[in-house]
Amino acid sequence: MKDGYIRAAVVSPRITVADCAENARVIGRWMEQAEGKQAGLVVFPELCLTGYTCGDLFLHQTLLDAAESALETLLKESRGFDAVMVVGLPVRRTKLYNCAAVLHRGRLLGVVPKTYLPNYAEFYEQRHFTSGVRAGGTVTLAGQEAPFGTDLLFACENLPDFVFGVEICEDVWVPVPPSCRLALAGATVIANLSASTQVAGKAAYLRGIVGTQSGRCISGYLYAGSGEGESSTDLVFSGHLIVAENGRILEEREGGEGMLAADLDMQLLAEERRRTTSFGAEGEAGGCRRVPFRLTPVRYAPLLRLVGRHPFVPPEGERYRERCKEVLDIQTAGLAKRLAHTRAKTAVVAVSGGLDSTLALLVAHRAIENAGLSCAITAITMPGPGTSGRTRGNADALCRSIGATLKVIPISGAVEGHLADIGHDGSPDTAFENAQARERMQIAMDVSNMEGGIVVGTGDMSELALGFTTYNGDHMSMYGVNAGVPKTLVRHLIRYVADENAENTLLRDTLYDILDTPVSPELLPAKDGDIPQKTEQILGPYELHDFFLYYFLRFGFSPEKILRLAFLAFADAYEETEIRQRLADFLRRFFAAQFKRSCLPDGPKVGSVALSPRGDWRMPSDAVARAWLNRLENAGADAPGPAV
Repeated sequence: MKDGYIRAAVVSPRITVADCAENARVIGRWMEQAEGKQAGLVVFPELCLTGYTCGDLFLHQTLLDAAESALETLLKESRGFDAVMVVGLPVRRTKLYNCAAVLHRGRLLGVVPKTYLPNYAEFYEQRHFTSGVRAGGTVTLAGQEAPFGTDLLFACENLPDFVFGVEICEDVWVPVPPSCRLALAGATVIANLSASTQVAGKAAYLRGIVGTQSGRCISGYLYAGSGEGESSTDLVFSGHLIVAENGRILEEREGGEGMLAADLDMQLLAEERRRTTSFGAEGEAGGCRRVPFRLTPVRYAPLLRLVGRHPFVPPEGERYRERCKEVLDIQTAGLAKRLAHTRAKTAVVAVSGGLDSTLALLVAHRAIENAGLSCAITAITMPGPGTSGRTRGNADALCRSIGATLKVIPISGAVEGHLADIGHDGSPDTAFENAQARERMQIAMDVSNMEGGIVVGTGDMSELALGFTTYNGDHMSMYGVNAGVPKTLVRHLIRYVADENAENTLLRDTLYDILDTPVSPELLPAKDGDIPQKTEQILGPYELHDFFLYYFLRFGFSPEKILRLAFLAFADAYEETEIRQRLADFLRRFFAAQFKRSCLPDGPKVGSVALSPRGDWRMPSDAVARAWLNRLENAGADAPGPAV
């Protein structure tokens, strides 16, 4: 439960049709395993105490008595388990209901009846069961009186963000599932007990429904499907298990008896709901009854959750290519609109041979080509005291590979004259460096005025976050196409373009050499033709800063939580002392650099994190980082990853 995580498990046990005592024994065995994994919530399938395929045996008192007796057995066993368990069984209450019983430490917390009863194709539940849509009050079951109804929320008192609701199988397949109401009323986790049959193509459809519903409800979603042991007279059950969170499938398995466990992030879900103002206030969907319980805090358990190093970078495969293309298309469309609107005769790009200017030039080329614009590209390289032969050569080759004309305008003389005019002795310092950046921007702006064009900005989101940009130098432009793209993603977009244009060998080879060139502003004199000023030696690795940026902005995580996630993600890459120091550097720089972001040029948002002062991020320029730095200083470093 540390850092807002709750470990949840979904189980598909091997059941025996109509043998409730044996099913209770099997379920108890799985509960022991879930307890060993320190799960806080364990969900079993629909009607798992009897088997879903009992047919007209559901109308027999003998089966119903056996199911209630099996529940009583599980209630007694649950006294030794800390986890909350949810099991399916038929429940008599004048009518017969298909229900989920919620058990915790010997107590029957509540019973939730199924709302939507399928009565088509292979399903005929209305033959035996009644919908629980109008049910309420209480029910006496296994010697205990408990709340009964579809309006129950089970709330953890010592982790207030952990509130779960229950729906059963068909309930999630309808146009407006009960989970929508439960989520609006405060449920951050939905448990679905299911007995969905296996037919060709259904698994993919179900995966989409579960993922989408978890995203729509901004919740965790636990799907436990029936599997082995159900009658195969006419049907097969796959034992499909899914754990999803806010539109993302965390874990999934099909086939055979088994269990899945994963850690759901309650803080993440609560923060996402707070910032999504259209989600609705708690209780908006009408009154729901809250049933409290408490979990014993878990002292430490390694996180059962993949924490990737590069949250801005899509996973490899087809999705990777689709995402890269989508980002480029957004940048391209934004710039094309601006070029057309301003009737620009040319797009002016200051090309250095580095990553950011390369991406900006590629986007400008795509925008003009895709939109069929008549404007040209004016690429300018402005070598100065720190320009290396490698970057100068790559700038030239890049322009030739896409058919752009390159203007070479040296700036050393202009910079020396300017520094002399202000009484500067020419020694390398901040003024020496920034004078070059501002001279380059002055040239680009003046050329754009002269040729009737606009200056396309090259700076990326990581530089804006860290303030590693010269105010009114590379910080400024007439349209910043890279403003929403973090440095780690810039590399992948360039690699994608290189791979997609393999037939253009000059372009491909040049792009790969640019990718291999150390990131540098090249503002200090070269040494023996080499680049002496390497950005990541100054700032630290961009992959760390992008990691911090994502979790700081996207979810508002505390420094302690970001630190622990970083320890886990980069355990074999960096020492913990370096990660801690770089996070402190990030926080100091991020707060100090807000004045540069407060006056950003226009530029397109491409992902869920953006820094535009007109859009996603509004922050006073004189805010201080003290509270964040204090929390980071006090954060323990005794564990390599978050405890649940």
